[in-house]
Amino acid sequence: MNRTVIRGGLVVTAAEEVHADVLIEGEKVVALASFGSGVAEGWTADRVLDARGLYVIPGGVDAHTHMELPFGGTSASDTFETGTRAAAWGGTTTIVDFAVQSVGSSLREGLDTWHAKAQGACAIDYGFHMILADVTEHSLKEMDLLVAEGVTSFKLFMAYPGVFYSDDGKILRAMQRGADNGGLIMMHAENGIAIDVLVEQALAAGKTDPRYHGEVRRELLEAEATHRAIKLAQVAGSPLYVVHVSAASAVAELAAARRQGLSVFGETCPQYLFLSTDNLAESGADGFEGAKYVCSTPLRPREHQAELWKGLRTGDLQVVSTDHCPFCFSGQKELGRDDFSKIPNGLPGVENRMDLLHQAVVEGRISRRRWIEIACAAPARMFGLYPRKGTIAPGADADIVLYDPAATQTLSAATHHMNVDYSAYEGKEVTGKVRTVLSRGAVVIDDGAYLGRAGHGRYQPRATCQYLD
Repeated sequence: MNRTVIRGGLVVTAAEEVHADVLIEGEKVVALASFGSGVAEGWTADRVLDARGLYVIPGGVDAHTHMELPFGGTSASDTFETGTRAAAWGGTTTIVDFAVQSVGSSLREGLDTWHAKAQGACAIDYGFHMILADVTEHSLKEMDLLVAEGVTSFKLFMAYPGVFYSDDGKILRAMQRGADNGGLIMMHAENGIAIDVLVEQALAAGKTDPRYHGEVRRELLEAEATHRAIKLAQVAGSPLYVVHVSAASAVAELAAARRQGLSVFGETCPQYLFLSTDNLAESGADGFEGAKYVCSTPLRPREHQAELWKGLRTGDLQVVSTDHCPFCFSGQKELGRDDFSKIPNGLPGVENRMDLLHQAVVEGRISRRRWIEIACAAPARMFGLYPRKGTIAPGADADIVLYDPAATQTLSAATHHMNVDYSAYEGKEVTGKVRTVLSRGAVVIDDGAYLGRAGHGRYQPRATCQYLD
C-alpha cells in the first residue's frame, strides 16, 4: 500500500488549526502528528509532500452543481469530465450534482440517466441529489427506495411553472415523505407564478434587456417563498434546506425560523457574495453583456451582501455552494438576445469557490476555520458525507489540498479550466491559490499540472443529514 506524508504545513479544519504532519496510506488518512511530538519522525513513505508555508486543508465539497443539465433549449456547457476537472483545479474534490426527474417519468429513470452521464467521466468523487419534478404516489414511494440506497436529498421548485414547478400541496406531500424516510427537502424558493406575471408585463412594455431578469424576480418574491416553504416544512415536521439564498429578507426568514428552533438551513453562492445587479446591468459594446450574469435566484443590489456575510458568520447560512451551471455567452446566452426570459439561467463557478472564499478570509469577513466549515465540513455533514469527506482525520478519505495563502492570481476565462467562454469574475485579483490536490490519496493537481484522469472519481452513496443527529 502506498504511503504519503505531508510535512510542515498548517492543518486547517473546521474544528482546529494545528501545525502537523499527515500520514496517508492508500486512499485514507491514518494519522496526524503535531510538530515537536516526535511521532512523525519514524514515518516512512513512498512520497513526501513539502507543505512548509502552506495550509493543508480538506478538499472542498460543492453540494450544488449542474453538469450537462438540459435547460432553456440548450444544455450546461460543462460535462462531468470537464466540470469535475475544473473543480479539482480549484481545490474541490467532491461534488453533489442534481439528477433530474422529467414530468411523466420516474425518479429511477432520471437517476439512471445521470449515472450514465457521470460514470467513467469524473475526475473527482461525486454524488447525486434528486430533482423531484412530478410528485405522484409512485414518485413518493420511490423516495423511500432512493434514500435507502444513498440518494438522501430531494429538490423541489416553487419557480419555473410548466417545467419544474410544484404547488404547495405537492411540496407538502414530499416534505411529509421526507419527514418519514429521512430525506432532506431542498427548495428553490421563488414565487414562480407571480414572477411569470411580471415577466409577461415587462416584455409587453418592451423591457427585454438582461437587467430586467433581476427586476422581475423580486426580492420580496424570494422572501415570500422562503417563508412559505418554512411554514410548509413546519406543518410536515420536516427539515428544510433552501438553496442559493440571495436576498437579505430571505436570510431574515431563515434566521427567524432558526430562532424558533426549526431545522431550517440555508445555502448561498459566491455570485451573491461578490457580484450584484451592477454586473447584470452591464451593457458592453453590444448592449447584452449582462446576459453573462443571468441566474436564478438573480443577483441583488450590492447592499444585500452584508447580510449574506453576516448570515455565514452567525450560522443562519450554513453552506456556500456554486450552483455551477455554465452556458457560453456565444450561442447559448445569446438565445435571449431579444427576450431576457429566454437567456439560459446559470453561472460558471465550480473552479473559483475555494479561492473566492479564501479572499474573504484575507479581507477579514470570515475566519480560516469558518472558510473550511462552509466550504468543506458543513456541506459534507448536511448531505451525509462526513467524516469521510470534509475533514482531515484518521479514517477520512485523503481528499487534501495544499494551499498557498500568499500566492496571487487573476481570475480569467483565459486561464480557467471550465468549459465556458467567459468568467463571471474576469480580472478579479485574489490572494491564495491551490498548489497540490489529492483525491483519495492520488495527486490530481500539482504545481500547475493536471495529473488526474476521467474515471478516477467514484460515486458516493450518502447517509441522511448529519445536522439532525
